[in-house]
Amino acid sequence: METVLRPLAVIGGSVVITLLAGWLLDLLLRRADARHSETPLWGLLRRCRLPFQLTLCTSLVRGSYRQARVLPDHAVGVGRALTLILIAGAAWLLVRIATAAVDSMYARYAAGSPDDARVRRVRTQVTLIQRVVTAAVVVVAGASMLLTFPPMRAFGASMLASAGVLGIVAGIAAQSSLSNLFAGLQIAFGDTVRIGDTVVVDGEWGKVEEITLTFLVVRTWDERRITMPVSYFTSKPYENWSRGGAQMTGTVFLHLDHSAPVPLMREWLADILKETPEWDGRGSGLVVTDTTPHTIQVRATVTAKDADDLWTLRCAVRERLIAWLVEHHPYALPRVTTEAAPDTPRPPAP
Repeated sequence: METVLRPLAVIGGSVVITLLAGWLLDLLLRRADARHSETPLWGLLRRCRLPFQLTLCTSLVRGSYRQARVLPDHAVGVGRALTLILIAGAAWLLVRIATAAVDSMYARYAAGSPDDARVRRVRTQVTLIQRVVTAAVVVVAGASMLLTFPPMRAFGASMLASAGVLGIVAGIAAQSSLSNLFAGLQIAFGDTVRIGDTVVVDGEWGKVEEITLTFLVVRTWDERRITMPVSYFTSKPYENWSRGGAQMTGTVFLHLDHSAPVPLMREWLADILKETPEWDGRGSGLVVTDTTPHTIQVRATVTAKDADDLWTLRCAVRERLIAWLVEHHPYALPRVTTEAAPDTPRPPAP
């Protein structure tokens, strides 16, 4: 009977202590969150309850399983399994704490900064820092798990002499991955492209939706996702419409007849912009930029606060200008003039 009750008592006691500690921790974090509403840190730390309970319960069982005689015939295997769970739980807890701290700092910065471009830059940086920390913790935890197996320790010691050769081989094999890793860090701290920036890549217009250590996701206007290696943005040219501010100037080109009323079109363009909320009021204009034997090229320039508003504004200006010409000045639209060929006198018959 004792061989059954003792393990149950130890495991049950560890579970009860873990549940009470988790409840107490959650209670303290809730009170701290209510007192310090200016920061979301304490609320975010409540996500650590589950990994905290796993780590605590495993630690309690790990420290007393031999005295409790839990599976005494397999004590080595039980100890190793508990050690692996303990390492995994500690790594999980550390990642949750780091994530909560990073998210809290970003939230406070975003709430107090009026500069949207700077907020997006900080968001990109903290996201990549968070991924680096997570990757480092996972690597260390995985290495620690492997070192719990004696054959792995022996294998590592035997391969230590050839570490230089292995390093060269691994460096050559991981050249692409390492280049993407350093490119991701360069993007994060070089401020070349940020999450939320409007970019044109390979002729595709879209917004940067996600940046990781190895790839970058661009969401196009038609909801497609283009996944590209981050090294592309450090080795090839691309357009970043959000660089240096989101304000933009756009153009609308029309091909019209030579008789088009250009001064009246300027007045109508001004009326259109006054009625269009996407126009930011910074500037506008309409000029003749080119001419051909059959048409003239008229360019209207408009301004907007960002790329999305500029696209809507350009479409509205183009549509209303053409509709106005069709209704009031149809002669200004391009035409192909044809006329009957003159009669050619025939030579007299011989």
